[in-house]
Amino acid sequence: MVDYLDPSAIENEMESVDDPISSNETDSQTHLLSGVHDEENINESEQMLKQSSEMIAREGLRERMTARRRSRLECDSAEGEEILLDPKEFPPLPEASDPSIFEEMRADGEAALAAGMEFLSETSEKAQRIIQRVITDVWKQTHFHHLPEWLKDNDFLHFGHRPQIQSFRECFKSIFRIHTETVNIWTHMIGCIAFVAVATYFLAAENFAWTEKWMFSAFFAGAVLCLGFSFLFHTVYCHSQSVGKFFSKLDYCGIALLTLGSFVPWLHFGFYCRSVAKHIYIGVISVLAITAIVVSLWDKFSEPAYRALRAGVFVALGLSGVIPAIHYVSSEGWVRSVHEGSMIYLVLMGVLYVSGAVLYACRVPERWFPGRFDIWFQSHQIFHVLVVIAAFVHYHGISLMANHRFTLGACPQISDTASWFVS
Repeated sequence: MVDYLDPSAIENEMESVDDPISSNETDSQTHLLSGVHDEENINESEQMLKQSSEMIAREGLRERMTARRRSRLECDSAEGEEILLDPKEFPPLPEASDPSIFEEMRADGEAALAAGMEFLSETSEKAQRIIQRVITDVWKQTHFHHLPEWLKDNDFLHFGHRPQIQSFRECFKSIFRIHTETVNIWTHMIGCIAFVAVATYFLAAENFAWTEKWMFSAFFAGAVLCLGFSFLFHTVYCHSQSVGKFFSKLDYCGIALLTLGSFVPWLHFGFYCRSVAKHIYIGVISVLAITAIVVSLWDKFSEPAYRALRAGVFVALGLSGVIPAIHYVSSEGWVRSVHEGSMIYLVLMGVLYVSGAVLYACRVPERWFPGRFDIWFQSHQIFHVLVVIAAFVHYHGISLMANHRFTLGACPQISDTASWFVS
């Protein structure tokens, strides 16, 4: 009997049927009738071979796609590149087998083989889902050039960047890992917590009346919001472009609020007995702060190309305090301004803020040594540290002003016009 699953046997049988010398007329008729039946068997065999070939092709495609992914990961690892693979880059693999094939195999009495192949197919699919989930949940540092465009901010920092992490949970877990934003996150997170503690202690104390505590509250609110928004921005901005833009706007608004909050208590105690000047200056700085906030809401304001503009806007907002400072010194004299107005602390605060902003805008020192300050001592980190120090310096200064103010007693009775210059 011919094995119709063996192509060579089929070919030999066909040759024997077609050979006129090897058969007589009766045999030819017999072969002709049997050939019809044989042709049906051949077609059935060819169909089974075709189905088997399709299964082999699917398995081959699966192996090729798996090998290609493995090759890509090995290549990235060899180059020192560590990236977070986007699950969208991994479309679902084709099914290892068509369910209809399993049914046909069972109908042909091969239920055990069908059950085994179906089990292997389901196991393979589950393993693939697990692999994709692991790839999604685990991120690794990557080089600047492999970041998406919206994550590229400072090209002088080469390695150690976080890739896009589309999970808020993973973004917050990254606080405890080393990367380019680690120091930026921790400096302002610790600063925020410290000011919450100081504000709680100050407001719970009975050293000042609540009227005066409200003036300090403006400063505490500005400091906590500024440092808190900055901490959140540096933690989650790698989540997505929309999330990054939203929190960058909060970050810039926080800077304006800190500047405004820093001036309110100093103006209140510095011009304590000159209500006209005090209210005018507080009004002007409030308008300027609101203007800075409106400008910072512009979508392109956070782009790297506008780094100098960002620094300029907030430096200009801070330097607007030079006018009331000159007014105070001209009316009180330098000696009284230093001892009673905490002018030294005000100047020191301004120097720290401006120095940090200049380093941030110029990207020094990483500009001079690209790739050397990827993780530690980059300009943004120095800026963050200077901001926290400046805020505590200012708090110490306004505390001294407030204590001295209340040793002077009530304000003298003077006209509103005279109160513009006379203490």
